[in-house]
Amino acid sequence: MLLCLGGIMQHSRRFCQFAYTFFFYFSVVAPGQKAYKKIREKFGDEVFHADGQLDRDKIGQIIFHEEDKRKLLNEIVHPAIQKQLLWQIFVCFLRGHKFVVLDIPLLFETKRLLPYISYTVVVFCHEEQQLNRLMERNSLSMDDAKARIKTQIPLPEKCKLATYVIDNSGSIEEAGEQVKAVYVKIQASSKHLFCRIGLLILIAAVVCGIISFF
Repeated sequence: MLLCLGGIMQHSRRFCQFAYTFFFYFSVVAPGQKAYKKIREKFGDEVFHADGQLDRDKIGQIIFHEEDKRKLLNEIVHPAIQKQLLWQIFVCFLRGHKFVVLDIPLLFETKRLLPYISYTVVVFCHEEQQLNRLMERNSLSMDDAKARIKTQIPLPEKCKLATYVIDNSGSIEEAGEQVKAVYVKIQASSKHLFCRIGLLILIAAVVCGIISFF
């Protein structure tokens, strides 16, 4: 069973106390990776540090102000990220984990993984708080912070699409209590059993097909 929690990573980590959780950063753009080579080819050497590592600040300045460049970068990195993601989910299945927590900021924007998600959780705060926190966390100007926020669906709309909503406009402790309440509800669900049975049937069908072929 897959649970997507988007919004604030520190609250996603709270699920780590109870579940096997993954956080996917841009590991796919490490030197030597296919996505790394494509980014250098499409964006040029100016978005890389002298040591060869991707300069995320520079590429961020580009993609959050130029929609065509943002789409191009997404087309390069998303398939590679999803490939790793699906493999890790399968590993979790083999290890017997009840559910997997995914932290995907653009889940509703891309819609690619939505059909496979059992529950969605949006962590929200007021618009002014969102802007100020982003500026402080990433050391951004107001214009740059607004440009980044503008690339996503507004939080009020995301809240309408989510299974659960966590109010992060107060203290971390207050939000943490809401996270625990969501966890209790999801932990009580038996949906993971149906997911596991369905996947086992699929694996059995593939194995039977291979055996009959020989």
